[in-house]
Amino acid sequence: MSAFDDLYAANAKFARRFGDSGLTGRAARGLAVVTCMDSRIDPLGLLGLKAGDAKILRNAGARVTDDVLRTLVLAVYLLGVERVLVMPHTDCGMAKVTDSDVHALTKERGVDTRSLEFHTVPDQNEALRHDLIRIRSTPFLPEGLPVTGAIYDVRTGRLTPSPH
Repeated sequence: MSAFDDLYAANAKFARRFGDSGLTGRAARGLAVVTCMDSRIDPLGLLGLKAGDAKILRNAGARVTDDVLRTLVLAVYLLGVERVLVMPHTDCGMAKVTDSDVHALTKERGVDTRSLEFHTVPDQNEALRHDLIRIRSTPFLPEGLPVTGAIYDVRTGRLTPSPH
């Protein structure tokens, strides 16, 4: 018995009714969403989107890292993205720890993670402001690319637009 048998069985069921084979790799609605890996977030559902409408970039804390910027460049120039929404959320685990906390936790298990930056979020609004500025000011994306932020409330399902 594999630790993944349940997933392969679910995929076989999914594949029997799969109907999206005609989709391209382009974002049909011209949207990229940067959000957290938190499993309470259904980015397509909460934004009224369907498969193929948007590029979804997920990581811990919905942070705009170098890899997110690299991916946005590809999404804009190759995959039809014309606007970006950065969408962190309430009750985020990344707002409950510091990088030092994570390093200490891993060290207790004999793992040295000091070469990694975890981009924890001591102030979610400040982190969102920083990340929006990072996208807007990068020389790698078109000037004037529409970029906004909103915080998703995991208790109500509502988005609160950022003033930044």
